[in-house]
Amino acid sequence: MNLDPVFLSRLQFAFTVAFHIIFPSFTIGVSAFIATLLVMWRRTGLERYRTLARFWTRIFAVSFAMGVVSGLVLSYQFGTNWSHFSEVVGNVVSPLIGYEVLTAFFLEATFLGVMLFGWQRVPPWLHVLSAILVAIGTVFSAFWIISANSWMQYPAGYTVSDGFAYPADWLAVIFNPTFPWRLIHMVTAAYLTTAFVVLATGARYLVAGRNGDHAMTMLRMGIVMAAILAPLQLIIGDQHGLVAAHYQPAKVAAIEGHWDSVGPAPLVLFAIPNEAAERNDAEISIPDGASLVITHSLTGTFPGLKDFAPADRPPVAWPFYAFRVMVGIGLLMIVLAWWGAWQMWRGRLESSPAFLRLAALSWPGGFIAILSGWIVAEVGRQPWLVTGLLRTDEAASPVSGGEVATTLVLFLIVYAVVFAAGIYYMNRLINRGPSDEGTSVEGVASRPISAAAGGG
Repeated sequence: MNLDPVFLSRLQFAFTVAFHIIFPSFTIGVSAFIATLLVMWRRTGLERYRTLARFWTRIFAVSFAMGVVSGLVLSYQFGTNWSHFSEVVGNVVSPLIGYEVLTAFFLEATFLGVMLFGWQRVPPWLHVLSAILVAIGTVFSAFWIISANSWMQYPAGYTVSDGFAYPADWLAVIFNPTFPWRLIHMVTAAYLTTAFVVLATGARYLVAGRNGDHAMTMLRMGIVMAAILAPLQLIIGDQHGLVAAHYQPAKVAAIEGHWDSVGPAPLVLFAIPNEAAERNDAEISIPDGASLVITHSLTGTFPGLKDFAPADRPPVAWPFYAFRVMVGIGLLMIVLAWWGAWQMWRGRLESSPAFLRLAALSWPGGFIAILSGWIVAEVGRQPWLVTGLLRTDEAASPVSGGEVATTLVLFLIVYAVVFAAGIYYMNRLINRGPSDEGTSVEGVASRPISAAAGGG
């Protein structure tokens, strides 16, 4: 059997990064939620906020640990599987990743211990400050990682000498053209994902008739956050799309399933991209819709896939379908969040069993949307690993397919065990709930909540 080491290396990296991104995305959002709860506790003196902060800190600790472990593996793969990539662009990418360690990881690690173990050991103000700084550290981490990835999407501020890239302008490298909106889009996605995990947890408790007061607090805070961020993410995504259309037109053409650049482009709702025939089969579309979305004009035009040589086109199916999954989940999030906001405004949130049951099942949505978005970003960049500078098939290490296949199988086994153990333990923590369940602080009695949630 002829095992392609480049394909297997890509598959291995895709698997590990898909596993890894789940946990940092969640820790970015949940650390901000914990900091918010502690600030509200200090401002109001209500113990329920502190109890919930302690509850979510336990879950954060598990997620943070799994994110650190999986992230270390990714950094090693740059040397083991992608050594030529490290040689060609290491002078630019390596410092960006190093800055992430220096500015973000050290900040998180320094104050994480205070946040985790300082509940009774440090003054309240210091404990609250530590939670805020951990939340800031997670955003710093996202800043540097997205900067490095965005530079690979559209490199800027560098020179090439003897086939190697060197930084010429660090500000241009860090704040490369695709970076600002990609960072905003990613951080918002992390906060939105956590908002739905929080509201789903609250709804889950209410449906089960447990933790009534704490469940209502989580549900209300999650709904408010989601009702604001979900539509805002739609606007952010539109702005990000305009930037991508300017700097990465081939990616946008693949996302839209857009082949010919002559005349206004339809918005393809569904199709089966046929790359061999350079067309879409079974297409359902809205006339001129893509022109309106991409150019903000019904008569606007933008490059189609046929404008690029076949060797320079990304695979179409993966970004095409992944983008629709991401947008579809985003629209469902808006509907669910606004439904919850409407019920909350009417004072009927705890007596809406249909909403509660759907909300309790909504927690995976944000994670699926994030994974779909990364498929769009990474597959849509192909065949380039660093656009215009280094192709993916030129960046791999000189290792055999058998060696990569062996490590891939080992990764699958180890990650399956680690992932299952982590999810199992986090689910146990959620099942256990806040430590002082049943305490009535909010004035919402558990029995009516239980009866309403279970009342059909």
